[in-house]
Amino acid sequence: MEPIVHRDGNRVSLQFQIGEIQSEMLVDDPVFLTLPYTRTMIDFMLCHRNPTHIVMIGLGGGSIPKWCYREMPAADITVIEIDPQVIALRDRFHIPLDDHRFRVIDEDGADYVARAPGRIEVLLVDGFDIFGQPPQLCSQAFYDDCYRALTPDGVLVVNLCGPESEDAIEYLRRSFRDRVLVATPEDSENRIVLATKGEHRWVGEEPYDELMRKLRLHLWHAPTVRI
Repeated sequence: MEPIVHRDGNRVSLQFQIGEIQSEMLVDDPVFLTLPYTRTMIDFMLCHRNPTHIVMIGLGGGSIPKWCYREMPAADITVIEIDPQVIALRDRFHIPLDDHRFRVIDEDGADYVARAPGRIEVLLVDGFDIFGQPPQLCSQAFYDDCYRALTPDGVLVVNLCGPESEDAIEYLRRSFRDRVLVATPEDSENRIVLATKGEHRWVGEEPYDELMRKLRLHLWHAPTVRI
């Protein structure tokens, strides 16, 4: 099904079905992370404040890649998107052109991760279609591949939404030796999972929401981000 671009005043959204927003952008501030789940996903900064190698599966409206491109000038960013119709909308959502440190690749994300050489510091998975999250992006084999594709201190961030979430979280716990945090962003049905390959100091210390309350102000720098 062809993706739909819908404008409502200052907001432009990408939808696969009318009323089901996949991505959203403010016309007067295209890089601002409008949807709560996107702001939660970049809590990977708990592990890597200034990563040099980021891979993201799922382009959508490009909210997170745009933010990383502007805020992390040392980062090399690769985005994997399986749907060429979504890629064709990149100009509508002010997604940067490909250059020496940013690129969008038309490919299945599971295939890309399966052959990745183990040098990814931050791997973000936000791949959905009209039916939800594709099975190849929430299987035990896929999360095992994600673990292998990361550097020794790498972090995986997964956006989950739907009935497959519980199974996916269990698979993630197996792949990442229980080094997993699960968050439910405010006013959202999404569940965001941070899984770490290394022993980061915050794993297992305290509930995620309390951790975020203490650390978020110091992770985000105004005025770029408004919470």
